[in-house]
Amino acid sequence: MKTEDYLAREDKYLAKNYHPLPVVLTKGEGVWVWDADGQKYLDFLSAYSAVSAGHLNKRIKKALMDQMDQMDVPSRAFYTDKLGAFAEKLCGLTGMDKMLPMNTGAEAVETAIKAARRWGYKVKGIAKDKARIIVSSGNFHGRTTTIVGFSSDEDYRDGFGPFDGGFDIVPFGDIEALEKAITPETCAFLTEPIQGEGGIIMPPAGWLKQVQALCRKHNILFILDEIQSGIGRTGKDFAFQHEIDKPDALLLGKALGGGVYPVSAFLARKDVMDVFDPGSHGSTFGGNPIAAAVGLEALNILEDEDLSGKSHELGEYLKGKLAAMNSPLVTEIRGKGLWIGVDIDPAQVSAREVCERLRHKGLLCKETHETVVRFAPPLTITKEEIDWAVEQVQDVLAEIVQSGQKKAV
Repeated sequence: MKTEDYLAREDKYLAKNYHPLPVVLTKGEGVWVWDADGQKYLDFLSAYSAVSAGHLNKRIKKALMDQMDQMDVPSRAFYTDKLGAFAEKLCGLTGMDKMLPMNTGAEAVETAIKAARRWGYKVKGIAKDKARIIVSSGNFHGRTTTIVGFSSDEDYRDGFGPFDGGFDIVPFGDIEALEKAITPETCAFLTEPIQGEGGIIMPPAGWLKQVQALCRKHNILFILDEIQSGIGRTGKDFAFQHEIDKPDALLLGKALGGGVYPVSAFLARKDVMDVFDPGSHGSTFGGNPIAAAVGLEALNILEDEDLSGKSHELGEYLKGKLAAMNSPLVTEIRGKGLWIGVDIDPAQVSAREVCERLRHKGLLCKETHETVVRFAPPLTITKEEIDWAVEQVQDVLAEIVQSGQKKAV
């Protein structure tokens, strides 16, 4: 089959809830992927941080296959030999007391919402069905109806109501607005430390520390969604480590599954996790031996190969190289570690067109909100591969400027 055949089949049988670039990927290895025509590409997106350890990482693959030779999915109705080791490792790395395993990031967020509300009723003493959770504007926590119900992006909400309510939205990074929004019924503040889907949006320096102090003052839970920013992406094991010791609860996913299996987790201090009792929450696949084996190895790789240190070093290197381009199409470059957003001047070109042109150069990345190109390669990338990638970006931006100049003439 040719590329157009694959595209036509997907177009015929799949819902149009994605707008992918017209490339059909069939193989991956490390930071590289290949399409159906044999064309090679550098993956500068890494499945929104899910493939931080590289495509088909040998250690992850071995952990998966070794477990497949022993046990698949026996259900949480029974104990297994893998889940406890995974939980112990994850709690040790994060500093949290306990974890609850799930599959996808959205499931981890839903778990956090249930935990926060029940904690509000059973521990804080909020009246029944009155608990409220504060969230940040511009947030992206997943796609369930509850979650899109507290999104400030109308495209995510359109046509999916009615929503269940119970959420208050404040500007991201605004500590004064957060304090004003807190009431006796507030049980938690849920936010990303850096907004990934929003375009790698950074809060003011010191904001996390201010939020932690404010939440302690008012006895509300500080819940951080690090589904994209965790597992080394920002140059620390977890983004919160840039400013604070730990939040009250933490959400992880994506890279936790090593790029091969959906693994997520809700972690929290003991009094929060203890609001769950048998039957109050669950998941058929959550915490199964395959997920636990893969998640444990992903964490071992994070430590053994110092992926966080590499992310910090190479992220600074990449930002420096991008800034040195000094392109008139770029209005801002921001980010931490190997998680960088490049703002493109929409008056001159869309971020989508930049990504389309980069595809033809052999570099795969993705736009967000039509104005930002996100760069998030696997954390196993080298300086030489970054140099090559920046060359392609520079060439594409220069070509766009030149074409614009010709049109003006």
